[in-house]
Amino acid sequence: MRRTQKPQIRDAAWASELPILPFCLLPLIVGIAFSRACGAVGEDAQRPTVIVVVGAAGTPEFGAQFAQWAGLWKEACERGGAQFAAIGLEETGGSDDRALLRQMLAGQSRQGAAALWLVFLGHGTFDGRTAKFNLRGPDVSADDLAEWLRSFSRDLVIINAASSSAPFLNTLPGPNRVVITATKSGFEQNYARFGGYLAKAIAESQADLDKDGQTSLLEAFLTASARVEEFYSGAGRLATEHSLLDDNGDGLGTRADWFRGIRPVQEAADGASLDGYRAHQFHLVRSEAENRMPPQLRRERDRLELDVVKLRDMREDLSDAEYFPRLEKLLCEIAQIYERTDTAEGDLE
Repeated sequence: MRRTQKPQIRDAAWASELPILPFCLLPLIVGIAFSRACGAVGEDAQRPTVIVVVGAAGTPEFGAQFAQWAGLWKEACERGGAQFAAIGLEETGGSDDRALLRQMLAGQSRQGAAALWLVFLGHGTFDGRTAKFNLRGPDVSADDLAEWLRSFSRDLVIINAASSSAPFLNTLPGPNRVVITATKSGFEQNYARFGGYLAKAIAESQADLDKDGQTSLLEAFLTASARVEEFYSGAGRLATEHSLLDDNGDGLGTRADWFRGIRPVQEAADGASLDGYRAHQFHLVRSEAENRMPPQLRRERDRLELDVVKLRDMREDLSDAEYFPRLEKLLCEIAQIYERTDTAEGDLE
């Protein structure tokens, strides 16, 4: 189902389910944090940048949990050669994490071939009009983030894994953007587990659903969503979070249970197009074969693959004489890109 604004019953038992870590181990976990002086990320046009924003924890147990999730993102960036920065893990010292996030975004390139990933781990709030992600100090709203990102034309991945995060999906969509939220409504206000499952799945081989040697953002989203569902089902509890993904810019989002494998199979009642195709082209940890492809050829291949998907979705409206020649042309162009990749590799040997 698409997002609805249906209030949920608050669950007071969340704290008992968190792993209780000894305080002596907390410094080891928080050691993944960058100091404020190292918060700025150096520019590299060919490497994606991942900024993980850890919100106000509320309790030491949540603090340890969110730091652990941030550590998984850092490990994935190291494996994939991505640039990593974290906000919210260093000692407070009167810090204003909202100002730090705004400053860090202001220092990022608005254009470029490499994607910028923003990952929010923590708690959120929604008062019926405005959704916010809770930070140490002033919170950041969906409208704040939309304004700060307005001039960006590069690929953006925005993941809000907090409670009450769904309105971010309405506010932040656009061309070249993938937006993921942990909830389908701002009124799903309970602690969200989705962020932990996604942090683990983003570089996990078990989440590689199409077995191409790499885990896409779509595959990680589907895997994490399934594990959230398994948790609530196994505990015999009513699920209080339902993640959404938007990558076509309409701000509606698609639920994970609308997919069979990696392809959306249900139809929206209003006839809106479904999501997932673009998200399947984002990989934080690429396979060896994918890494061998030059960036400019990868962008062209991705464009052609999306054209194949669009053509396939039009199949019922096209005759065989229209459909198959167009499909053959696209597939031949994709094959030529792989041939050019092999030729480029041979020239380097």
